[in-house]
Amino acid sequence: MKKLPIGIQTFRVIREGGYCYVDKTPLIARLVDEGRYYFLSRPRRFGKSLLVDTLAEAFAGTRELFTDLYLEHNWDWEKKSPVIRLDFGVGLLQSRAELDRSIFEQLSAQAEKYAVVLKEYVDIHLLFVALINALCEKMGPVVILIDEYDKPILDNITLPVIARGLREGLKNIYSVIKSQDACLRFVLLTGVSKFSKVSLFSGLNNLKDITLDQRYATLCGYTEADLDVYFSEHLTGVDRAELRRWYNGYNFLGEPLYNPFDILLYLDNREFRNYWFESGTPTFLVELLKERRFYLPEMEALEAGEELLGSFDVDCIEPETLLFQTGYVTILERRRLGVLYKYYLGYPNLEVKMSMTRALLNAYTPDQQGKERLQNRLFMALEKNDIDAIEGVFHAFFASIPHDWYRKNEIAGYEGYYASVVYCYFAALGLDVTPEDTTNKGRIDMSVRFAGRIYLFEFKVNEIGGPGAAMTQLKARKYHEKFMELGESGEVPEIYLIAVEFSRKERNVTDFAWEKL
Repeated sequence: MKKLPIGIQTFRVIREGGYCYVDKTPLIARLVDEGRYYFLSRPRRFGKSLLVDTLAEAFAGTRELFTDLYLEHNWDWEKKSPVIRLDFGVGLLQSRAELDRSIFEQLSAQAEKYAVVLKEYVDIHLLFVALINALCEKMGPVVILIDEYDKPILDNITLPVIARGLREGLKNIYSVIKSQDACLRFVLLTGVSKFSKVSLFSGLNNLKDITLDQRYATLCGYTEADLDVYFSEHLTGVDRAELRRWYNGYNFLGEPLYNPFDILLYLDNREFRNYWFESGTPTFLVELLKERRFYLPEMEALEAGEELLGSFDVDCIEPETLLFQTGYVTILERRRLGVLYKYYLGYPNLEVKMSMTRALLNAYTPDQQGKERLQNRLFMALEKNDIDAIEGVFHAFFASIPHDWYRKNEIAGYEGYYASVVYCYFAALGLDVTPEDTTNKGRIDMSVRFAGRIYLFEFKVNEIGGPGAAMTQLKARKYHEKFMELGESGEVPEIYLIAVEFSRKERNVTDFAWEKL
């Protein structure tokens, strides 16, 4: 049985060490055949570094590592090229000086590797030019591979002054590439985010962005077929439907994908856990959503145009853009509107939905111990179908939040806060929750399916809708009709209408009414 390459991003180690390797080389061959300058954005731990290392070995001509792979008989192994690699994935750079020192050391190490002597240069970009020219003269056209090109900026995104300085330092390096066209064979930049061309790639307008190119949608990540072909020995006894529900669903306009990090750790531990999410906390993203008063249930049904989805900058960060590029939402559907496309986004899978709503709940309700107890009470109330107990849990949700927290946070003064907190409590439990559930009569604030029962929630704020408005709307719009035929064997499911009204003044539930249909 081949070993699982957990945490291994080095192609040689995987191939020589008897590890599973998903053969992406057919796409690598196509990439090299069809162009020279590429940019690829994917969420963290999606296999970008392994892709870069695989390309480096191919261009270096190490044919023995590609035995039995597609590239073995579909590559010109006589044509070897020098490879310049820049990797910003290691360490935390917090100034322009630290960035320049990191680049200097990486370039110097590669000059030494190829026995190239470089003069002393004050400017880093001139050192980069000199290395390219020297390697080209000695060995022929050069390959440039830059991994985690954006990490220095993202690591300092909450410190705009530092982030801008690092951006200018990276721009100084990236601007070299276009001017060296005659000396270059192939260029690939990878990262998590896509910064605007004006801010970071000024002058480098010949990069082909393959982030949402259907031909390369599966260049990183595992498809369902990949699991069958390359991990068959490890799949015995695995509930594939549950595996898909937990980890599948990333979409870059191709087949649905698994994050490799999740799959490898699950196959090793055989426990469904939040492996990918726990490997990096999206603190800045959570704070941004809080600051923008983002209506959290909308994360299951976001809309974005091509420009919004495509790029951002230090001085202009939209939540939808950051959520997509970091992998917390993915493309559910793409529709053409005239000459443009519109994208519909949502959580890729259960892991991300549960983990993200839990992280958001922690930010919106500061009493962490109380939150855990209340989540347990909520689940038990649903198990017993004790709706009156649900009312008590709702009251406790908001009563547990210290008055001082409200005083310091304006967010609790808007109506979406209350619905957001309730939604997060349900979603963080991994329940079948649909916010803004669409019917032909309008949208239900939230529907919950549990143990064959359906709970329809409507939320109102007294100061806006007036007492009794929530139940009135539930009945008048007959939302329940959508669910009358959802039961198994033609049975009509139990349906409950639950009207919840809040008061911004009282900072709690002021009315809770329910009816069984």
